[in-house]
Amino acid sequence: MDKIENELFGVVPIVPTPFTEDEEIDEDALRRLIEFAIEGGIKAVCLPAYASEFYKLSDEEKLKVVRIAVEQSAGRVKIVAQSNHASLKHAIRLAQANEEAGADVISLAVPRIFGLPESSLKEYLSGFLRSVPKTPVLIQDFNPGGASISVSFIKQLMDEHPNFKYLKLEEPLCAPKFEDIIRTTGGKVGLFEGWGGLYMLELVPLGIAGVMPGLAVADILQKVFVLRKEGRHDKAFDLFEKVMPQIFFSLQNMELFHYAEKELLIARGVLKNSVARKAAYIPDPSSVSYIKELNRRVLELVKDKHFSK
Repeated sequence: MDKIENELFGVVPIVPTPFTEDEEIDEDALRRLIEFAIEGGIKAVCLPAYASEFYKLSDEEKLKVVRIAVEQSAGRVKIVAQSNHASLKHAIRLAQANEEAGADVISLAVPRIFGLPESSLKEYLSGFLRSVPKTPVLIQDFNPGGASISVSFIKQLMDEHPNFKYLKLEEPLCAPKFEDIIRTTGGKVGLFEGWGGLYMLELVPLGIAGVMPGLAVADILQKVFVLRKEGRHDKAFDLFEKVMPQIFFSLQNMELFHYAEKELLIARGVLKNSVARKAAYIPDPSSVSYIKELNRRVLELVKDKHFSK
């Protein structure tokens, strides 16, 4: 089957980049993270994205983590390879190298370092999509300074590039826009909600393809997603409400998210440290204590015999 026909659905977590104490990539730990995802019933993972500290990795390191993930997954989970770079030339190099490494989907974040008109973004994204025509592409847009790409722009990309298959948006109050995108594209572009899955209960009934949260709570949110899709709304809300405080607190700052995410993965027996590359967030004693409390509550949830039902 042509790779472009592959489909993503459900929870596609972002895999953090684990580091040794001297801030080198910890290959063994990364392999454990991939196994953790597989054991949690996850069908696809993404790396290296914002939640993977991609902006602190060299291009060689970005490709390295994708290669390790592809090798460790051995086809058991799809690999979405983030190929972010502000330079289209370098983004294409990464994308093609990730494709050659065996990634199932290529992902790209819209460059938002400085404000650009959609005509400039169109040239950038079209060039990228043309560079990997046989592989499905997921475009991510996180724009703290304003609106994400417009619905008409999304439709143009879809019409011109058959491999533009998925779109991840990270913004509040996005339900009307998601509905508009689904209606305008005829559902041909699978929509993913980011931002830790915080808005997923609102968006699942609208027909989104999935959510892209952190890995540490991905197995929990996968159950929430399925419950909501099946119409078991009370159970979905009950489960989501138990993990929401941890998600909400950690998302106050991306560097805080790295710390909280890795601390939870330590608590769940996957990682051995919560090292993030500098510059990194240094949590105050109160935050450290509260994160431990939040993480204990998540552990109690996954250990509950009713969780697996």
